[in-house]
Amino acid sequence: MKKQDILKVQTALRDTKKIAIVFHFNPDGDAVGSALALYHYFKEDGFEVSVISPNPFPDFLHWMQGSDEIIIAQKNLTKARKAIKSADMLFVVDMNAPHRAGQDLQGSISKFGGFKVLIDHHVQPDIQCDVMYSTHLTSSASELVYHFLYRYLTPKRKFTRPIAEALYVGIITDTGSLTYACDRPSTYDVLRKLIASGINGEAIHRKVYDNYTESRIKLLGLALSQRLTVMPEYGASYMYLTKQDLLDHNFQIGDTEGFVNYGLSINVVKFTAFFTERDNRVRVSFRSQGDFDVNLFARKHFNGGGHHNAAGAFYNGDILDAIKHFENVVKKEVKPIRNIKSKNK
Repeated sequence: MKKQDILKVQTALRDTKKIAIVFHFNPDGDAVGSALALYHYFKEDGFEVSVISPNPFPDFLHWMQGSDEIIIAQKNLTKARKAIKSADMLFVVDMNAPHRAGQDLQGSISKFGGFKVLIDHHVQPDIQCDVMYSTHLTSSASELVYHFLYRYLTPKRKFTRPIAEALYVGIITDTGSLTYACDRPSTYDVLRKLIASGINGEAIHRKVYDNYTESRIKLLGLALSQRLTVMPEYGASYMYLTKQDLLDHNFQIGDTEGFVNYGLSINVVKFTAFFTERDNRVRVSFRSQGDFDVNLFARKHFNGGGHHNAAGAFYNGDILDAIKHFENVVKKEVKPIRNIKSKNK
C-alpha cells in the first residue's frame, strides 16, 4: 500500500463520524469476516459504524460478534441505503465492482459522495475509489484488512478478540481451511499472530465447519450421489442442484457453501463446476487445481470472473442449458487428456 494512500485515509478519518462497510451479494466467510474486523476496529475508536449485507449470510457465521448488527438490504433496503448515503466514509470489501453487491445497492455504492476505500483481492477492479488497496496476490480480503489496519494504519496497535476471530474466519474460509490460495508465508504469519492473540482456532473451525443442518448434509448427499458428472477425458467434472432440489431440502443461504470443492477430490479432475438454479438465473461456481485458469474460463464463457483457481458467474437461462453450454465449451476449449489412469482401476 502506498504511503500517500495511507495518509489519505488517515486524513479522511479526522473528518469522519459515520462509516459504512459493504460487501458482495451471497456473502461468504471472507466477506463477513473482513467487514466485521473493520466494524470492531472503528467502533473501538468511537466511530458510528454500519455493515451492510446485500442479502442474508450463512447461519454458520451468526455466532460471530457483531453479526447481529449487520443490516440486510434484502430485508430493509431503505435502512441499508440510508446507512451508505449518510456515511462520511465507505469501505467496499471483498468485491471488485459495485454490481457484485446486486442491483439494490449498486447505485448507492457508485454514487456515494464521501471518501471511498476498496479492500479487495479479486483481479481487474472496476470501481471508482479514493483509495484502492487491491491485489490478487493474497489469500483473502481478510488478510488485506489485517495489513491495512495493523501494518499500515496503526502498526503498534494490538487487535482485540472479536477482530482476531473475524480475520481468522475470513482467511480459513477463503482458503478452504488452507487447501488453496495459501502458498505465501505472509498468510501463515498473519494466522500465527491471530492465534498468538489468544483465539481458539479449533473452536472456530468447529463453529464454521461442524455447525451444519441435517438438510444441508442431505442436500450434499443428493448432489454427490445423483447430480455428479465426471468428464475424465477432459479432467473435468460438474454437479448441479435444481430449484426444486433446494426447496425439497429447506435450502437456506450458505447451505451449498463448499459443495463445488468436492469435484476436485476426484483423482482425475483438475477443473470442476457447480450449478445451482435460482428464480431467474443459474449460479455457477468454478474451481481448479494447478495451471487451469477458471477466472479466464468464467470471463470468456460465462461473463463471470474471480481468481485463478476459484471463480463464479451467473447464467441467465435454464439450468440444463447452462450445463449443456458448459459441456460444449469444455469439449471445444479443453485439450483431452491421454492415458488416463484412475486410482480405482
